[in-house]
Amino acid sequence: MSQATFRESLALLRTRRFGTFWFASLLSSIGTWAQQVAQPWLLLTLGATPTLVGLDAFAMSAPVWLLTLPGGILADRADRRRVIAGFQSIQMLCPLVIVGLLLAGTIQPWMIVLLSLVVGITDALSMPSFASIVPSIVERSQIGTGIALNATQFNLSRIAGPALAGVLMAGVGAIGCFVASAISYLPFIGIALWALPRGRPLLAPGDRFDLRHPFGGARTILGDPYLRGALLTALFTNLLCGSLVTFSPVLVREAWHGSAGQFSVVVAAFGAGGLLGAIALLGVDARRDRRRLASRAAAVLGLLLAAISFVPWFDAMVGLMVAAGASMVVANTSANTLVQSGATEALRGQAVSLFMLVMRGGIALGGLATGLCATHFGIRGTLLADGLLALAAQALVARAWGRAPAPSLAPASAPLPT
Repeated sequence: MSQATFRESLALLRTRRFGTFWFASLLSSIGTWAQQVAQPWLLLTLGATPTLVGLDAFAMSAPVWLLTLPGGILADRADRRRVIAGFQSIQMLCPLVIVGLLLAGTIQPWMIVLLSLVVGITDALSMPSFASIVPSIVERSQIGTGIALNATQFNLSRIAGPALAGVLMAGVGAIGCFVASAISYLPFIGIALWALPRGRPLLAPGDRFDLRHPFGGARTILGDPYLRGALLTALFTNLLCGSLVTFSPVLVREAWHGSAGQFSVVVAAFGAGGLLGAIALLGVDARRDRRRLASRAAAVLGLLLAAISFVPWFDAMVGLMVAAGASMVVANTSANTLVQSGATEALRGQAVSLFMLVMRGGIALGGLATGLCATHFGIRGTLLADGLLALAAQALVARAWGRAPAPSLAPASAPLPT
């Protein structure tokens, strides 16, 4: 890890566009994590089974399978800031509805799952636009740094969000977390309309949209073995290991008969590890091939998940969660950097949509499968199987990916003033 590279990376935060975007994203992520801590716990207190907790996670992530690729086309052809602001406004209404139902005393588990589906739909359509912002406001050589800094704020929020949730749940109950989540949308929506690039992306004359082959760009990206390897690494990471945080409350309750406070500690530990992993990436030279970094981190994550499944002490689980958070962030962020830096401006939204598809879609299917298996076979045995399968899958992907040539898609992007 180079100290000079680390200092150069932090300098990006002092630019007006990226710095403002980063801070608003941090506030929004803190609110989102506060809700994500409260929501599965609320479901359990309402009598939901592990299967229903998994279904809630599935409802929030499953729409990516149908809507993320259209969202990528939208990101490449529309004003991204308006796409983000519009869908974020819809999402803001969902925690407000839950607050109203809690105050009225009419909340039911199926209502929460339905609202999670609304969030999932709007996320699927807007996340490619959101994720495409970083490459559009920094130079190409800074894409990896920008994505790593974004991962830093996201994982910082994984610490601050659960900490805020713990305070609110102990003081006013879960309703406080949903109020905080709704409020946190406001600064981000304002920044999206003010600071982000205006208008449609500038495309070359030959990059017109072909109605006969709407997903031709996705096929081009998937045809590149280098980029395909990055996408497969992210797929298996999230399919087999992404449900770890979702089912942490089940593990805490079943293994240690723990409280909401202990669950918050576990999630915060995962976030702390993610923050450490993102910070470490800021010191990685932009010229370094990140394939080995992504593959090794993904394999280590599989081992850690297997260890978490049978560790007999709560304190040991907290330590393993720190390591798991770091491994997941290094694997996902490195793969994301390779995908985005290898795509042209005309295909960047669709490249991001494919990454979101394998990441969020993997979490959706993994959450549903893990919930079903945990109900019948127990959470410990299910997580052990997930970890061992992840290790085997990453070993197979790494062998083919390591032999792949450099990406054939030549990046081309004109950065905006920052």
